[in-house]
Amino acid sequence: MNPRKSLIGVPLLIAALVVTACGPGQRSTDSTDSTDSTDKLAVVAAFYPLQFATQQIGGSHVAVTSLTRPGAEPHDIELTPRDVGSVSKAKLVVFEKGLQGAVDSAVASQGGDRGLDVAPAAKLDLKLASGTTDPHFWLDPQRYAAVGNTIATRLSSVDPVHKADYEKNAKIFEDRLTALSTEFTRGLATCQRKEIVTSHSAFSYLSRRFGMRQIAINGISPGQEPQAAALATVSTYVRAHGVTTVYAETLVSPAIAQTVARESGATVSTLDPIEGLTSASAGKDYFGVMRSNLKALRTGQGCS
Repeated sequence: MNPRKSLIGVPLLIAALVVTACGPGQRSTDSTDSTDSTDKLAVVAAFYPLQFATQQIGGSHVAVTSLTRPGAEPHDIELTPRDVGSVSKAKLVVFEKGLQGAVDSAVASQGGDRGLDVAPAAKLDLKLASGTTDPHFWLDPQRYAAVGNTIATRLSSVDPVHKADYEKNAKIFEDRLTALSTEFTRGLATCQRKEIVTSHSAFSYLSRRFGMRQIAINGISPGQEPQAAALATVSTYVRAHGVTTVYAETLVSPAIAQTVARESGATVSTLDPIEGLTSASAGKDYFGVMRSNLKALRTGQGCS
């Protein structure tokens, strides 16, 4: 995906990253499931949020592997022959079409009718000025819950014997996400500042859901080097609007955010797009990192 310009004239770019299979509350460090997968439904997920949702809903009935390894930039991943082989052997492949070209190609050539594109369930309707669609639906808990229900429906079709368990787990997952959404709504209701200045444009859905406005330094790919004019534009905006915090993230260098903060007098904090987990993540799973994000936002945006 080519970098484009953001709503305020800065580039836009996306990242979406994965971790390997892990059970609820577990942390994965390899690209394959380390548990005994005998008699489990073999599922391949494209990146971490899809892996996490599938494992939460599938529970003990599934063995999930991820195509994006920990610490890798999911947007630009290249698949190994082994990765492609796992796609061809899986009973289900959960992916987001348009996010990872290599995954899309593998599903088209090897996935048969076993691919599940979650994009329709996520209702990806937020387009940036360039026409690029924000793919980071999981940062809106309500969209993430809708995707979870779609995964449960597909698992039930593939493995009807355990349909009741998948439906029960999906309801638990949805309830947890509803509670999380309520926490964000309440926690961000009284913020002094509504503009969120981020390293790259990953927080459009979160911003719209909770009444904030995202100002992105970089494009849809967090690793791209922004132009000097873009940095100057955002730095000017930060000074003019009294922004006190610029948000970096965990999977790429904080240098871009640090540059804007230094030029504008703001401080740097971390806001994680949860494209993957690493040892630097401020939580052991999606829920833990999201609550860390809420804490960072409440401090950085001056919420009472």
